[in-house]
Amino acid sequence: MPIVELKDVKKSFGSLPVLHGVSFTVEKGDVMALIGASGSGKSTALRCIDRLETIDSGTIEVCGHKVHDRDLDLRKLRLDVGIVFQSYNLFPHLTIEENITLAPRSVKKMDKAGAREIARECLAKVGLSEKADNYPEQLSGGQQQRAAIARSLAMEPQVMLFDEVTSALDPKLTGEVLKVIETLAASGMTMIMVTHEMGFARRIADQVVFMHQGLVHESGTSGTLTEPATPELREFVMNDF
Repeated sequence: MPIVELKDVKKSFGSLPVLHGVSFTVEKGDVMALIGASGSGKSTALRCIDRLETIDSGTIEVCGHKVHDRDLDLRKLRLDVGIVFQSYNLFPHLTIEENITLAPRSVKKMDKAGAREIARECLAKVGLSEKADNYPEQLSGGQQQRAAIARSLAMEPQVMLFDEVTSALDPKLTGEVLKVIETLAASGMTMIMVTHEMGFARRIADQVVFMHQGLVHESGTSGTLTEPATPELREFVMNDF
């Protein structure tokens, strides 16, 4: 069974249709790059996977959870799915370690010592071991984004979602964050990335899904970015490289 499966998902905001029947699957351990122009529906599709948006019709199953079900247990879903956004959303009055231990302690009821150990392990994974006692304002944008990734990893999710996590960063800081994501991919983490980093997607993605006007217009392996089958993807890739 796929770990993530969308079938004929439709979503409108008021009278504006955004997703017109989106279907795709992600296998456990795979990395999917979800690409497309602004307004194509890719970020909306990602947010629907974590039930940050409810869908109008269709089905979404993630880690065995029926996300489309009105009676979905959101707490259980969020234990299995981590999401990192363009904005870091770190609490400014808490240290980096405190930001990371907050959810394990409040949601998983982990004791302080256990949560601190998890936080230290996750900070090591993202190369921020020495920043545990710092506050967010003392970190660069790239470091804050890596801390946000560590915070999601601390919940030990089965799937990680990334929504344009490098779009607000300069090239050097972008490289720092992408290196962390690449390490996670190598470790076998299942990931779906909304990204405009075509070179990075071509390098690490097992599957590429190109969205256009609210539909999956083309999909395939990362080789799809080298040899697009449709003029729309060809034009999109040419504009990004």
